[in-house]
Order: sequence, then C-alpha cells, then structure tokens
Amino acid sequence: MLLHVVHETRYDYSPAVKTAQHMAHLKPLHNEHQQVLSHQLAVEPTPAQQTEAVDVYGNTRAFFSLQVRHDELVIVATSLVRTSPPPVVQCDMSWEEVRERLRYHRGAAYDPAAEFCFASPYVPRHENFVTYAMPSFTPERSIMEAARDLMHRIHVEFAYETEATDVSTPALEALELRKGVCQDFAHVMLACLRSLGLPARYVSGYLLTEPPPGQPRLVGADASHAWVSIYLPREGGPGEWTDLDPTNDRAPGEDYVTLALGRDYADVSPVRGVIHGGANHKLDVGVTVTPVDASHAAS
Repeated sequence: MLLHVVHETRYDYSPAVKTAQHMAHLKPLHNEHQQVLSHQLAVEPTPAQQTEAVDVYGNTRAFFSLQVRHDELVIVATSLVRTSPPPVVQCDMSWEEVRERLRYHRGAAYDPAAEFCFASPYVPRHENFVTYAMPSFTPERSIMEAARDLMHRIHVEFAYETEATDVSTPALEALELRKGVCQDFAHVMLACLRSLGLPARYVSGYLLTEPPPGQPRLVGADASHAWVSIYLPREGGPGEWTDLDPTNDRAPGEDYVTLALGRDYADVSPVRGVIHGGANHKLDVGVTVTPVDASHAAS
C-alpha cells in the first residue's frame, strides 16, 4: 500500500522566542516491510542549521537551530511510504520460558532485546502492573495468547479520553484512572510486560486516516499513534518482534506507518527542544494519512 503522510506541528509563542534548538522524530523507518520513497521536512522560520542522524534504535532524528526572533514555529513533515502486511510470527513458547531466556545467566549469549525488559522514564516496573497482567498471564500460557489477551483487556477496560491525561502522565496514574489515549495504553501494556520480565518496546507511528470502504475508522487516526512491540525468541537463531495495538485491539497491518522505536515516548517524541523566551505557547498538531494511486506516485 502506498501512503502519503503529512504531519504538521505549529507552535504559537508569547512572548516571542529569541533562539531555539530542536530535535524531531518525523521521518518514518525504512526497512524490509516499509520503504520510504520520499521525505521532506520543512521548517519555518528557516533554520540556521539543519542536520540528520540515526540513533541507537535505528530512528532518523532531525536537528535544527533557530537564531532569529520568532513568535510562530511551523514544522511540516511530508512522506511517501510503501507498506506491506507484516509477516505472521509464530511462537509456541510459554511466557515463563520467554522470561527465563531473557534473564541473565552466566555464560549465556547476550540478546540485545534484554534491554527492553528494564524500566524507562515513562515505564516503571511495579507490582501493580504485575497484578493487572496476571489474569492474562496464567501458568504455561503461550506468550502470544497472553499478550493478545492483555491487549484485549486494556482495550475493553480502559476508556479512550483525550482530556484525561497529557504527555507527562505516569503509567501508574493511567493504570489507576483506566482512561487515557494511545500513549497511555501503550505505556501501561509495556509496564505490564516488563514488570513480568518480558521485553517490549514502544512504537510511534500513524494510521490510515480514511479506512477502505466498509471498514471502521480506527481510534487515533488524526494524530500520531502509539502501540507496542513484543519480542519472541527463536530456537537456534535471533528472535523476532511483533506488534500489538491495545488502542484498537488488533495487530497493525499495512494501514499503519511506523515512525520510530524506543523504550517509551521519551525516546521518540515527535518534536522537542530548548527555547530562549516564549514563556507561553499554544501547540496544534495535525496528521493526515491518505492512500496514493500507484501511477500518481510514480509521476
């Protein structure tokens, strides 16, 4: 599927900002299941300097500095992405066996996925998450069955309310509230998995804004979206990651665009920065993802 993505971020400052340094995660990942055919990042006012770099997780980060006084900042990321259905990943291991494989054992080979078992700034390990997760993670249940059941329970038991939380809401608070947005649902699911000793990572991205005829519109399609990726070890070789979306109670397909991967939101926030001035600001974000005809994309 060919998807055209426009992500517009607008800041209005009062008083004006004198100078600023910003970092943005706005370029989709390029891999075997998702190809970035074109990408453009437009910033107004024009930056004094703008560069790109790849972080430790393989995400592309843009850095730009503004050395002119400005009361408005507009960042528009435009991407053309070809997506394909993710492969069906099979894993019959129990969740206890997966946990045991990722534990430290003297002389055992190091698995890089183990770092996603630990707590991170937005995702603590806590007994409350274990208590919530255990009805799904019954003894000897397969890792995939248990994770899908946890995803389904979060979808059913949590209310999607945009005003209930903000980007800084702790996962423990979202768990207690049983409400929030996609970021909160992802953080709660990550915290449940990691508190059980299971590796899981945060995924930021987008959804197709207008679904195909006859299919329901997905929650979170008008802004950046977030979901979870869990790790499945394999006998005699490297393991695989597979994604689950607790907000929509499904596995992401070709109607999803992956933007960045990390431990939690702190690693992959779309835009962050340091400003001199601008004590008050207003933020507006708009995302549009539309399918593109192949012949039009070629032209």
